[in-house]
Amino acid sequence: MVMLIPAVQAEEPNDFTQYASCTFTPVSEDKEFRFSSFECIGITRSNQENKIFENMSVLDVGVARREGGQSTVYSLTKYMDRDGDYVIMEFTESGPPERLEGTWKMLYGTGKWKGIKGSGKHLHVGGGKPIKPGTGQGYVRNTGTFELPK
Repeated sequence: MVMLIPAVQAEEPNDFTQYASCTFTPVSEDKEFRFSSFECIGITRSNQENKIFENMSVLDVGVARREGGQSTVYSLTKYMDRDGDYVIMEFTESGPPERLEGTWKMLYGTGKWKGIKGSGKHLHVGGGKPIKPGTGQGYVRNTGTFELPK
């Protein structure tokens, strides 16, 4: 007896570092409660041998709030490859500002990324002293899995 099982693309690991420079627009700068929007642009570097997500341009927009010593951040990020195809990911993170961590989820893809699904963890790894007021420069690491339909 032979059973036919539909072919499904297996989950693959995803591990890349994202380097970006961000501009922050404060909405409330009270000492007890801060709220701002931000826009970041940058580039990715793959941490894998297959170089998935290598040299993708990054545009990240979101909002952040800080109460006491804790921050909460929500953002949507567009990762565009050299062919112009892109992936949209959603990020949520929280924790002390110097060590934010959270999760990501792939929402949408075009071209070779059409139908992409995946999720994983997001960790702020480091950053420099802001080069000018209202900015921040740093890098984050995203790890997890993804799959594309066959």
